[in-house]
Amino acid sequence: MGRTGTCFDNAMAESFFGKLKTEWMHHRHFATKKEARREIIRFVEGFYNTRRLHSAMGYRPPIEVLDEWFTHQQVA
Repeated sequence: MGRTGTCFDNAMAESFFGKLKTEWMHHRHFATKKEARREIIRFVEGFYNTRRLHSAMGYRPPIEVLDEWFTHQQVA
């Protein structure tokens, strides 16, 4: 652990929140916290975890990697 505010301490979380802010929330304004929460859930469940390409997965969407994993499990 480093100093307070050092992004390298929690690189994965910092990366996620950076993408959330730049790819989804940048130009949006919300009337309520409930509306903001709903949009964040839409980003995570509807885009980030299903369709967005991830470098750690060979620039493939998570849903494709998951399908491949299930196919491999059924064959094994």
